[in-house]
Amino acid sequence: MAFCLDCDFISSLAPLPFYTPSNPPSTTGVSTLLNSVIADAASWQSLAELAYLFATVKWETAHTFTPIHELGSLSYFDKYDVGTPLGTNLGNTQSGDGFLFRGRGYVQITGRANYQHIGSLLGIDLVSNPDLALDPGIAYKIAAGGMHGGWFTGRRLSQYMSGDTPDYVNARRIINSLDHASDIAAIAQTFAAMMSPPLPGIAAISAVAAPVLVGATN
Repeated sequence: MAFCLDCDFISSLAPLPFYTPSNPPSTTGVSTLLNSVIADAASWQSLAELAYLFATVKWETAHTFTPIHELGSLSYFDKYDVGTPLGTNLGNTQSGDGFLFRGRGYVQITGRANYQHIGSLLGIDLVSNPDLALDPGIAYKIAAGGMHGGWFTGRRLSQYMSGDTPDYVNARRIINSLDHASDIAAIAQTFAAMMSPPLPGIAAISAVAAPVLVGATN
């Protein structure tokens, strides 16, 4: 699909209302994400889906749009260790798995079982090298593939984007139950308001100018 996105928000001189001047988004991070979307435009079926992708990445990367580790002290990750309820649910089987397989990337995949499963889907050994999930290209494949294919919770983004009104609140169930669902929904609505179908004759693709054409007109 194709659409135009007003990208003034990537400038620290013109932050959107949900940023503060002291915490602007990463220009490089936004541009990298947009370039990944451009290359994969055919897999996105609506502006609503893309708005939810951008909102989720913004939230899960602490508003940087750059793949990150889950934040916390070393002891914070004890809750994921072998023998704990969370650790068991995440498939952690060895001492140290809680920290080793902490959240990473654009959507914070967590736990040995998830790294193994998603790595196998992508043909990448994420168990031996979990930091590969921090590579922007791989992080994008994880986020996009998981949203489309239901890799994270069994629920697909398309389940919440059908009809005239996207369900941005319950779409959170594709990632992490309803944790911060309303916050992310509000961000998605902001991104959706920045998007529009491409104007006739627009052919240039850029990840740093406004407006930006993402995808290709057919």
